[in-house]
Amino acid sequence: MLLAPNAALAQTDLLFIPFVGAKFHASTTIFGGETAGQSKITFGVSTTVLSDKFIGIEGDLDQTPQFFGPGLRQTVSGSAVTTLTGNVIIAVPKAITQESLRPYLVSGLGLMRARVTTTAGLLDTTANLLGFDIGGGAIGFVSPRAGARFELRHFKNLRNDSRAVTIGGTTRLSFWRLTAGLVLRY
Repeated sequence: MLLAPNAALAQTDLLFIPFVGAKFHASTTIFGGETAGQSKITFGVSTTVLSDKFIGIEGDLDQTPQFFGPGLRQTVSGSAVTTLTGNVIIAVPKAITQESLRPYLVSGLGLMRARVTTTAGLLDTTANLLGFDIGGGAIGFVSPRAGARFELRHFKNLRNDSRAVTIGGTTRLSFWRLTAGLVLRY
């Protein structure tokens, strides 16, 4: 019985995943968002604990600089959207996939922080939003310690931030993120 906890720990992987990708198909009411639908580079890191069975947990941090474009008459001088989410992962068990690609679904809650700086400074805004993400992907290994992850996720806010400067009432922010990452297994 004393060996049971150690055996359970041996069947989980701790994964560190730096990634890069693109955000696309964004929709928002935050000021400066009329050009938010354009694709932009995004980058971040995920830390995942994934069991050999089917369940895992993840922390995901992502940054998209210049999320909002220059806007009407070049009014937006700088912007970014940062997401920090805690997620649950449902993966195909390792007994089925062995060391080949391991598909999974992921979903969770967290913070979506949108920041817009305008040239005149009059309409600068920061929105801190409760966000929801859902998606899926696959993880595969090329060695015992290194591999790759490919993923598609959708992010959407769940709550309004009344302090944010918006066009059209309530604060709305949603977008898709497509990434590829290096997986380091410990």
